[in-house]
Amino acid sequence: MTVRIERDDQVVVITIDREQKLNALDYPTIDALLAQLDLIDSDDSIRAVVLTGAGRRAFSAGADIPSLAGSIAGGPERALREFVRRGHALTRRIEEFPKPLIVAVNGLAYGGGCEITEAAPLAIAAEHATLAKPEVSLGFPPPLRRLPAPAAALGRKRGSEMILTGDPIPAARAAELGLVNTVVPADELMDAARDMAARIIRHAPTAVTACLRAVTRGINLPIEEALAIEAAYFAAAVPTDGVRTGLRRFLDRTAAAD
Repeated sequence: MTVRIERDDQVVVITIDREQKLNALDYPTIDALLAQLDLIDSDDSIRAVVLTGAGRRAFSAGADIPSLAGSIAGGPERALREFVRRGHALTRRIEEFPKPLIVAVNGLAYGGGCEITEAAPLAIAAEHATLAKPEVSLGFPPPLRRLPAPAAALGRKRGSEMILTGDPIPAARAAELGLVNTVVPADELMDAARDMAARIIRHAPTAVTACLRAVTRGINLPIEEALAIEAAYFAAAVPTDGVRTGLRRFLDRTAAAD
């Protein structure tokens, strides 16, 4: 198996387990990741996901080049079908996942590894991690993520610099640019990811999912459309147990303080 699963109560850790290949994404690995995300999505007892790579050298070096080369040798349509559309399915699934998904960047995150990190709503990096989008050196643009996404997240000039130069950036710079939330020592990485998950899942699952979906759907829209989406998720949350419990807890706490 190229994907390893561990469960700790309400949190599942998915590990890309191809350490000798720097956790490169071959087709079976992408398919296995998609299958596991589908299983996790359907299990209400799982509240959060941490995605990382085996070992300390790499989260993922990106595409498995022999697999990609074979697809490219078969022509554009085969390359699009086997690699690009499969990769798009993975980054789209991660971006739209209804439960919090935290990438723990435990080493280099290049190409597809960087694009998965971009797609995830949350990411924590080890101090020694580096991130890069080196596809330009292979003669093509980054294929696993729509090109405006990194430019929108980083600003056009900084996003374009990463895409056009292919140069790696250290974890600290990635945090400055907003590619990761925070940077921690390597031996604290998984604890930090689990702690972030715990701080999220203490809240009602309906509220967490609504927040994720409102951000994902609204982030690239004009303000009025984004506000309409936010209002729709608010209205859907009003009749839920999460709202009733949260309001009751707050009012009880306020009454006790008085």
